[in-house]
Amino acid sequence: MKFSRRHFLRLAAGTAALPIMPRIAIAQAYPVRPITMVVPFPPGGPVDTIARIVADRMKSPLGQSIVVENVAGASGSIGVGRAVRAAPDGYTLSVGSWSSHLFTGAVYALKYDLLKDLEPVVLLAGEPQLIFAKKTMPAADLRELVAWLKANPDKASAGTQGVGSIGHLDGILFQKVTGTRFQFVPYRGGAPATQDLMAGQIDIYFDSPVITLPQVRAGTVKAYAVMSKSRMASAPDIPTVDEAGLAGLYVSNWRAIWVPRGTPKDIIVKLNAAAVDALADLTVRSRLAELGQEIPPHDQQTPEALGAFQKAEAEKWWPIIKEANIRGE
Repeated sequence: MKFSRRHFLRLAAGTAALPIMPRIAIAQAYPVRPITMVVPFPPGGPVDTIARIVADRMKSPLGQSIVVENVAGASGSIGVGRAVRAAPDGYTLSVGSWSSHLFTGAVYALKYDLLKDLEPVVLLAGEPQLIFAKKTMPAADLRELVAWLKANPDKASAGTQGVGSIGHLDGILFQKVTGTRFQFVPYRGGAPATQDLMAGQIDIYFDSPVITLPQVRAGTVKAYAVMSKSRMASAPDIPTVDEAGLAGLYVSNWRAIWVPRGTPKDIIVKLNAAAVDALADLTVRSRLAELGQEIPPHDQQTPEALGAFQKAEAEKWWPIIKEANIRGE
């Protein structure tokens, strides 16, 4: 049988389009079964708690349940790797934080690229860091604190939640910006560090509001500034770093959702819409606020915004982490 050139070209074009059709059909039907959300930390922690709050609300617009799977280890890199290797079909989500989706890229020889092997879906929330000090610190405000630290180089001590923790990196960034020098004292978590701050065993401390802010209200520690562009709704009397004299010193321990690279755009759009819908829910917002979380503005809840934000965070933090010679444990 002979074919005309035009007939041949039509057949060729149709054959080339065949692999695309199933992907389009899958995206249109998605989701048809439960979705797995991989949390790279143990159950009960901040990321796990936030993930479960959001996942529970996302199931309504998606019409499918979201099963949270905890895959902990190596600062979250094991769980992230599990998600990276999953099929890019929208049925495996990677939820994580500054630690799992940024810090690990500077301290581990990962078998994946955090900025290339995951597609951004949505920035969920973040807890701005604050600058605290012991009750007896003589400085009345942040400017006076910087002046006191400069007048007493290497004499002050700063508690951290551990080597390489976000509080540790806060302190390193603070030193670089202010030209001050002080000693770091690592603790096994935020609770013991806060206890020693209350007891006056350490001088300053960089932390989220969850554990330490109640002690500010009780008058047992001082809070000099919130490392954010805006004041916290839960503590409106604490000035921002801009207001306190260190403009632009912003740090937030953020949480977000990604999917494996190659996930169809239509599926990412559906997941983003479900997450944005969840973040608009008053119950979800209330529960996140109780955890000290601040939800980003609506225009920052797009996949493009998360991608740009993560890239900017990497450009900011990776050189600082590497210069400090911090290694993964």
